[in-house]
Amino acid sequence: MGPRTDIELVEQANTTLYETIERGDHEALAELWLDGQVSVVHPGWPVLRGRGEVLRSYALIMANTEYIQFFLTDVEIDVIGDTALVTCTENILSGGPAEDDGSVGPLIGQLVVATNVFRRTEEGWRVWSHHGSPVLADRDDDEDEDGEGGGAGGLGEGEGDEGVL
Repeated sequence: MGPRTDIELVEQANTTLYETIERGDHEALAELWLDGQVSVVHPGWPVLRGRGEVLRSYALIMANTEYIQFFLTDVEIDVIGDTALVTCTENILSGGPAEDDGSVGPLIGQLVVATNVFRRTEEGWRVWSHHGSPVLADRDDDEDEDGEGGGAGGLGEGEGDEGVL
């Protein structure tokens, strides 16, 4: 097999990032990030800067998430020199605390649009920045045949994220 293209290498680095989070492997996750000034914006969080703060945020997420799985769609990758930009939609399935019988707790689906920036290093492509923003559900598609239902979009009072995936 010949040398892999930058696009393929960045795609693999991006996939590895999400697989590592799914496994809850904080040590492996730390190896994927650049040393020095990095940043992350998790949905609903402020900007976190610096390797320590970024990695602490992932430790907190991993410690409080029983189950998480990412289904990436709309993945677009651009490489210019030693910098790569990945945009995608994270279709996230996550689970709450385990039930008394040991089974996974209630599952929740959500959509997040994400931008991941990678830098080429001697060790391969490393994450420089991650920014995730929640996608608000558009209720206009939910109208029934007589034109009722739906609404102005977004989640109304008392509505949850069920069925977002």
